[in-house]
Amino acid sequence: MSSAPSPDLSAATPVPPTTASVAPEAAPGGAGKLWSYSLAVVATLAAVGLTSSTLLWQKLHTIQEQLARQSADAGTQAVEARTLAREAQEQANDNATRLTVAETRLNEVALQRGQLEELMRSVSRSRDETLVVDIEAALRLAQQQAQFTGHLEPLVAGLKSAQQRIERAAQPRLQPLLRAMGRDLERLSTAHVADTAGLLARLDDLVRQVDDLPLQNAVAQAAATRRLQAKANAQAHHSSTAPTADQPWWQTTLLHGWEVVWDEVRSLVRVSRIDQPEAILLAPEEAFFLRENLKLKLLNARLGILARQSESARSDLATASAAINKYFDPASRRTQNAATVLQQVQTHMKNTELPRLDETFAALGSAAAGR
Repeated sequence: MSSAPSPDLSAATPVPPTTASVAPEAAPGGAGKLWSYSLAVVATLAAVGLTSSTLLWQKLHTIQEQLARQSADAGTQAVEARTLAREAQEQANDNATRLTVAETRLNEVALQRGQLEELMRSVSRSRDETLVVDIEAALRLAQQQAQFTGHLEPLVAGLKSAQQRIERAAQPRLQPLLRAMGRDLERLSTAHVADTAGLLARLDDLVRQVDDLPLQNAVAQAAATRRLQAKANAQAHHSSTAPTADQPWWQTTLLHGWEVVWDEVRSLVRVSRIDQPEAILLAPEEAFFLRENLKLKLLNARLGILARQSESARSDLATASAAINKYFDPASRRTQNAATVLQQVQTHMKNTELPRLDETFAALGSAAAGR
């Protein structure tokens, strides 16, 4: 803090002119008074100036002290303001961090609340909905078992058990489901399903009989077969038309001999209609492959029945039936029996499709949806 400059008294005091030294000589009385007056004026002016300078210096000193105090206060306030600003910034950052943590926890709480609500909904599922879900699962399992076994007993047992559970529940909104089960149960009771075990047994017998089936180009065997058949027919006719009295032995022997000779004569020349040239021109070594291919077709049909592939089994059976009718002797009883068995198997194959519980599953879906 700077101090006020002291007043220059020498400058304020007037300097008498050079003639002052000689003035007393000119006017000794008046000059002394003037000098005294002048000296008093100068002293008064100097005192006034000194007082003014002192007062001004004191005022300036006071102003400087005030400025210094205000500056110090301003600096202190600035420091405090910076401290407060720093604290406010730190607090703002802390609040932002806490807000972020709070938002994260809020999201976690919201997620947990959603999971808890879902768990509560699943736990608080009504007894009817649980019953519907259990019945649907049991019926689907029964349908799979029926498809595997080829029988309707699993479906019938599953429907009856489901009806008993619904009747014990005694819920009015499940009555449409009960009626749908009743209709499906009636349809199952009137449905006819082929006996898979019986079909497989028939196919196994056919596979074993393939090697004994006579071919159309086996002339001697076919002729012998026809002779035996004609002989049996003749004996049956003769036994039905013979008189009550026995014929003489020589007449019977002669008749049998004539029939044998006549059959041999007729077998020397044979005229017949050929509808299948491929069957007549079949070589002996090709007959083996024909029989093996027929066996493979029958075995493939058997596998198709076991695998519930009805279309494939029907196709193989149709191919086997066509091969028997084309390449084997139609006059042979074995061929006729094989063709008949194949026709019966094809007829029963139409009933291999198990009935479905469409109405019951539709009613279960409606009940699960709350409709």
